[in-house]
Amino acid sequence: MNSAFTSAPKSGDDRQPRATVVVLGNEKGGTGKSTSAMHLIVGLLREGYTVGAIDLDARQGSLSRYFDNRRIYAAKMGIHLPHPTYRAVGRSELRDRFAAEQEEQGRLETVLTELSATCDVVVIDTPGSDNPLSRAGHSHADILITPINDSFLDLDLLGRIDPETNEVLSLSTYAEMVWEQKKARALRDGGSIDWIVMRNRLAALDSRNKRNMDVALEVLAGRLGFRLAHGFSERVIFRELFLKGLTLLDIREEGADVTLTMSHLAALQEVRNLLQTIGVPEAADELATARQEMQV
Repeated sequence: MNSAFTSAPKSGDDRQPRATVVVLGNEKGGTGKSTSAMHLIVGLLREGYTVGAIDLDARQGSLSRYFDNRRIYAAKMGIHLPHPTYRAVGRSELRDRFAAEQEEQGRLETVLTELSATCDVVVIDTPGSDNPLSRAGHSHADILITPINDSFLDLDLLGRIDPETNEVLSLSTYAEMVWEQKKARALRDGGSIDWIVMRNRLAALDSRNKRNMDVALEVLAGRLGFRLAHGFSERVIFRELFLKGLTLLDIREEGADVTLTMSHLAALQEVRNLLQTIGVPEAADELATARQEMQV
């Protein structure tokens, strides 16, 4: 487990020279990457960390829209919502491929240096496709979180498994890219990447398919060196909150205009579990208070 979150947030002269960098990355859209990024950002903010956020997917801009919705809703409802220091880094428009890659890497490193000077943590949301800017973002990760939908259709993001023997037949281009960025990180500053594969849209009931996924992912984890984490179940609340720019960690805010339900509490526990997976200490009081409010 990464030790960056095992102590209290730092400030002033105690701040580390380099912020902890958490990257949300894969090469497939629709896996809950931006939703996961937003919940991590707000979770860290509410734990007292200063947080920077970088959107490398400027074309689609899901994270950017989330922040826009958040500012608009907070102003409309007259409530205070914590915000990170946000930056977007877009693709270069230079025609020369090498020059474009150098420009993109330079932009990213400039923004990272800027945010590291004032933030404890920087969260980077990458596009759901392979490009030089996304690869550069991966190479700066201390913690890489790869959300996948809990289905064999998404398993190809990591590699091909023989369904009869559970033997790894081949690794995916994404897995090979992560390996290359691990080497790039080690050569740059001697650092390492803690890779976490997060299973989203988990089925509530046990099934043969779910058990087969368990086995296949354990095999790939041993081969590729990642940790497994339970992510978010399929819930309508995530789509509803996006329109307001809210997260599950905001719904108890006075004026948020969201009624707590048992489903919300279960989803909130999933968010807390993800924060604990990356090393953020447990905040049991928050869940206990929410449960008490449900009983009132």
